[in-house]
Amino acid sequence: MVHSKSWTLKRHFEGNPTNSNFELKTVELPPLKNGEVLLEALFLTVDPYMRVVAKNLKEGDTMMGQQVARVVESQNSALPIGTVVLASSGWTTHSVSDGKELETMPAGWPDTLPLSLMLGTVGMTGLTAYFGLLDICGAKSGETVLVNAAAGAVGSVVGQIAKLKGCKVVGAAGSDEKVAYLKKLGFDVAFNYKTVESLEETLKKASPDGYDCYFDNVGGEFSNTVIPQMKKFGRIAICGAISTYNRTRQLLPGPPPEVVIYQQLRMEGFVVTRWQGEVRQRALKDLLKWVAEGKIQYNEYVVEGFENMPAAFMGMLKGDNVGKTIVKV
Repeated sequence: MVHSKSWTLKRHFEGNPTNSNFELKTVELPPLKNGEVLLEALFLTVDPYMRVVAKNLKEGDTMMGQQVARVVESQNSALPIGTVVLASSGWTTHSVSDGKELETMPAGWPDTLPLSLMLGTVGMTGLTAYFGLLDICGAKSGETVLVNAAAGAVGSVVGQIAKLKGCKVVGAAGSDEKVAYLKKLGFDVAFNYKTVESLEETLKKASPDGYDCYFDNVGGEFSNTVIPQMKKFGRIAICGAISTYNRTRQLLPGPPPEVVIYQQLRMEGFVVTRWQGEVRQRALKDLLKWVAEGKIQYNEYVVEGFENMPAAFMGMLKGDNVGKTIVKV
């Protein structure tokens, strides 16, 4: 019999998550039925959306999320032992799957690239950047793109795709180390929003004519400062609002409606699961090609040990990471 460890939601979050919100449980998995496979997790992801979506879980449920896993036992001829897959098994070391929801490695994956990129730049976070920038914002050559949380898993890819498409890119991040990383990635302007005297003046200096596209990962006061600086017919992709996820007080009022109306701005929230099938596969192919060619650089903030899942999650929400936070089992 195989025993699986799982991190469960012991108590719903109120404000910042703490260790007391989580509980590690061990369960015995049943023998495989015909068509099933046993998966062993290799890498797991922690992402900001989990802070919000966890409210839909019942206390005692396993925390949600993707993992890169290997088939270690199989009763499914299409998924032999050793097959590497992307699975939505949550925070668990082992799981049983009927194979229907599993995704195999993209074709042409180079041996030189870590498998963990299937959770990041050539996976959900890369796809989020790709579709948010190119479909929602519709960024075009010669335009100016602003992205916040720019050194994070999504923001760092947004900026690099925007540069590939011929845009001017302005990025905001929360430490001098992150600003240096953004400059290394080729951002035209990068600044530490925590140390500037005035966010409004910093944004004006970075792009005196304003912004065509704003890729928002932060929300709150930051967005209220950006939106009055959008150009006419500007586009805003609302990907996340990490500044508000741990709030215990009422939200701040939003941007002035007259700015949105008279600048004729378009704001759209989105979730990456909207794009499926052929369009998703084409995007993954583009991302894999750009990474393999060195046109998109990546950085992984790797936390060792399944026992450290909660710590990795809490650290990511605080901004400990440069690039994508990954837990290596």
